[in-house]
Amino acid sequence: MKYKIDIRLTDLPVPVAEFRLKALAWADAHPLAAYYTSNGIAYPHHGFEEILAVSDELLPLQQENAFEDLHRLLDAQHPLLCGFLGYDLKNQTERLSSHNPDGLGFPLLAFFAPKVYLYFNASSITIYTLHNNTSSILDTILATPTAKPDAPQSIKLRQRVSRQRYVAQVKRVQQHILEGDVYELNYCMEFFAEQVRLQPLPLYLALNAASPTPFSGYLKLHDKYLLCASPERFLKKEGQKLISQPIKGTIRRGNTPEEDLELKHRLRHDEKELAENMMIVDLVRNDLSRSCATGTVHVEEMFGIYGFQQVWQMISTVVGELKPQKDLVDALRGAFPMGSMTGAPKISAMQLIEELEDTRRGLYSGAFGYIKPNGDCDFNVVIRSIQYNASSGYLSFMVGSAITYDSDPELEYEECLLKAKAMFKVLSNE
Repeated sequence: MKYKIDIRLTDLPVPVAEFRLKALAWADAHPLAAYYTSNGIAYPHHGFEEILAVSDELLPLQQENAFEDLHRLLDAQHPLLCGFLGYDLKNQTERLSSHNPDGLGFPLLAFFAPKVYLYFNASSITIYTLHNNTSSILDTILATPTAKPDAPQSIKLRQRVSRQRYVAQVKRVQQHILEGDVYELNYCMEFFAEQVRLQPLPLYLALNAASPTPFSGYLKLHDKYLLCASPERFLKKEGQKLISQPIKGTIRRGNTPEEDLELKHRLRHDEKELAENMMIVDLVRNDLSRSCATGTVHVEEMFGIYGFQQVWQMISTVVGELKPQKDLVDALRGAFPMGSMTGAPKISAMQLIEELEDTRRGLYSGAFGYIKPNGDCDFNVVIRSIQYNASSGYLSFMVGSAITYDSDPELEYEECLLKAKAMFKVLSNE
């Protein structure tokens, strides 16, 4: 960016927490806005950097030739790119298709180059702009009313898949496993509401307060919104290093410190969860090996247990070194979509997902993130997230779990509800 100004936190006329909320409200008045935050949560290889970006228009991208066109976009050397890759880009990485209904209408992928963005550092805030107007932007932000968390009054959520149908579909998955089609599959279901009128930013703030995560984000794409509380990283690039951190293994938090530790211990030694995690780690290693140099892909941490507000999660870290002749788009195409959201073998799992699920995934289980001018990036996995189309009033979120032959369908259903706990909380205003 051509112009920038650094403001020390101690020089702000308001506390930084209040400034952040004012800045979010200011950004939300623009046609396009993206916010990324780690919520200060310690995480291996760190979470999202805290960035707030705005723009007036999306960059032109051919939806039908997405990865090749993304190459072209990166070659143009934008200062920062903010956006997402939708799950159904799988159809451009393999011979697959998507036919299930989609009530939200997000594009396959979308990116914008900000006209202004704010970078929140440990001791300062940097404002980058295309024009020499940094001081007026700061004044406008400070004059903007402070955004506040607010949950809507009891939205009536409907369930696309009944408990009975969910159990029946899990049994179908297990039959496919028995027949050797897959050995693990991530089966997901949708909760939705129609003719909803709400303010997305206050709802995001409520969701982030109820479930702070290291890959949290807010996206305004004209009339479409992503309110994201993701705990999972899809892919981070630092120089030639690639980092992917699949999550497989979930258990609730305890009501007392003693119960909490007991549940953490139980997850770490649950043979079924360990087996699920190991399967996906093998899949992610294979995905990274498509773009990484031979012998560089390895597991940095296996079966790490990390605590979030609602759940303990089992997270592994897989890293590799990008081949000199490969670039970021090669890495994204080789690993997309995240193996934890498909199952294994990956192609067979995605074919069965299309057959068994009732909703097109769209942005759900895709990736939301940013690309820096040097080609480094960080993308999450879009899970634990509310999506909203303000024009149609359609609101949706999806949850799922990994099904293996040993899965108990009823327990898998309960795991889905556990993952949805924060979203139920903010949407029912409990």
